Amino acid sequence: MALAVLLAVQALAADRVLRLPARRPEAVGGVQFAREISGLEQREREERVWREVASGNVPNFLRRLAPVPLEATVEGKVVTARIFVTPDYLAVGSDEDYMLMPLTPYTAQRIADRAGCVLPTPKMVDAIYQAATVKLTPSPIPPSPAMTTVPVFMVHNATVRGQRSAVLDQFPLGALVAGDKKDIVICQALAANPGRVAIYGWHKPDGTPIQPLYLGHFAYWADYSHGVRLVDATMEVDGTRMPSARVLADPNLSALLSAEGPVPVSHYSFAVFPHPDDPTIHLPPDERLDTFSPVPGVRVVVDEPLGLKSKIRLVLYALPNGNTIEQTFGRRMRPGDDWHYDIQHIGAQTRFFRRLDRDESLVVAYLETSNHAWPAWLRSGKDSATVQIFEAIAARYAGHDLRIALDSHSGGGAFVFSYLDRVSQIPPQIDRIAFLDSEYNYDAKLHEAKLAQWVRADGHALCVIAYDDASARLNGKPFVSADGGTWGRSHAMLADLGREFPIERTNTGDPERYEGLAGRIVFLLKENPKAEIFHTVQVERNGFIESLLSGTELDGRGYRYFGRRAYSGFVHD
Repeated sequence: MALAVLLAVQALAADRVLRLPARRPEAVGGVQFAREISGLEQREREERVWREVASGNVPNFLRRLAPVPLEATVEGKVVTARIFVTPDYLAVGSDEDYMLMPLTPYTAQRIADRAGCVLPTPKMVDAIYQAATVKLTPSPIPPSPAMTTVPVFMVHNATVRGQRSAVLDQFPLGALVAGDKKDIVICQALAANPGRVAIYGWHKPDGTPIQPLYLGHFAYWADYSHGVRLVDATMEVDGTRMPSARVLADPNLSALLSAEGPVPVSHYSFAVFPHPDDPTIHLPPDERLDTFSPVPGVRVVVDEPLGLKSKIRLVLYALPNGNTIEQTFGRRMRPGDDWHYDIQHIGAQTRFFRRLDRDESLVVAYLETSNHAWPAWLRSGKDSATVQIFEAIAARYAGHDLRIALDSHSGGGAFVFSYLDRVSQIPPQIDRIAFLDSEYNYDAKLHEAKLAQWVRADGHALCVIAYDDASARLNGKPFVSADGGTWGRSHAMLADLGREFPIERTNTGDPERYEGLAGRIVFLLKENPKAEIFHTVQVERNGFIESLLSGTELDGRGYRYFGRRAYSGFVHD
């Protein structure tokens, strides 16, 4: 009888299935997969889960979606609806051997997008519990630091599997199950709490949730109790198919899916900057961001590719005066956007670089001060903090084959020179120093010998990029002195190093290009016959790419310094 009812229910939603490839016969089982990922860092673990799910390693019983009825009074009329959900929480493996997988919301959203689904709201979670034919009793594990580890995931999975096995004869796989996990949900509060995960549910037998709606965890938190329930991205409203996102955003129809009114943001960004000025810059799914403060008054956002290789190129990019990290990172312009979002695009230039160099993982750490001006911040008595900042960022990659580049634009150069001033010699793991029109603080007495000693070492490279700002005019007037701007400071550095090494001009065009030590020293000096201002344009027109690749075998590969934007295809929303 139970099987007949199940088959009848499934027939109602025969066309509602996860949009995933068929599971391969040789795909790994759930228990073995859990063992394989048990020792991985979280980002690598989640990348493995993504690959397994995207390739179809999901139990067959999860693929056919179960209908869940909903209703609400809309403008005085009762409106009925149905959503279609996975019969249980997302799992890796086969029907016989599956592992329920707790995930961060970013990976959960990535999988939902791949499968043609969305994540539920708290009201949808309540409805799913009410509709479930199998209501399991929650089985919490006492909180501990291990609750976010795979071994604890496996313990809880075994408990839930035991509960499910006890009723398999009555309710076969594919019956709608609830009560075994909390849900990652979407809700109104996410818009005001970027970088957080919203969790809700884990209903007790009396129908009340153990977990009220909670946004206290950062978005990279995932413990054993979290589950990913996938909901088809289209639903039925009075028999008519509609995208659930449209229903959620509708002032009236949203009552079907939300108890708190419209939810216009019904999607976890793949990654966001947890910053009050701009919580909405997105990344593609193969990248992640992390934010921390190594010292008071300094914010660092680290942009990493998922699945870090053993060999890492870490770039410390000290921001220009007046820019936030969000603006420096860049995005596709929106109506009303500040122009700063379109003048650097370090995020897109980073993606361009990553496509060129597959042998190492490029990690970029954006360094921002609370007053958005490194020179002023350092002058306020905090100049000794630069070594601490450097060490805190580098320590995140201990154990890797790590090479570090110090890079900067504009006032960000003050950070680099301050760091150089406070180390007796430049650490050998720093193998590249680049100045993107940021050489204002160069002082021969302080820096010539130290730079010369460092660049002598095999594999170390110096790149200096500047333009003739001494000739530039703002409102018809000069704004830097002949010696004090980057044009004057670059020529001073060039002359000083020229006494230490043979450095020759290698072209006759514009920009002037000077090279020494077989390309390990490169000066690119842009002429300025029309008295224009190229301060940010140098960065925008592939300057960041050039700062990392000058003198290498990839120099000029697919791009040209001061040419058109070679990275345009890598700019995201």
